[in-house]
Amino acid sequence: MLEVKESVKILRQALKDIPSGDVHQAIPKKIRPPKGSIYRRTESPRGDLGYYIVSDGTPVPSRVKMRSPAFTALSVLDEISRGWMISDVIAILGSLDIVLGEIDR
Repeated sequence: MLEVKESVKILRQALKDIPSGDVHQAIPKKIRPPKGSIYRRTESPRGDLGYYIVSDGTPVPSRVKMRSPAFTALSVLDEISRGWMISDVIAILGSLDIVLGEIDR
């Protein structure tokens, strides 16, 4: 119960500091990435998540590629499944905790 009271106290402090007025005006309608290329990584629950962006200075980047942690995990399947039977490979694949939908990004 003390945690709930403390959470309410923190929320009240945060609400008090929110500026009044329309907040949508501060958000740009289009983001124009600078000309050039960049690679940035961040952490996700399953591992490193990387983005590679190439821009020519227009609002739409000319290339955006995402490197998901599931793709990285799947790349070791060949190495760790050598010598095992096909039925064992299914269990090995399941132990990698991949999401097949993010492999092809």
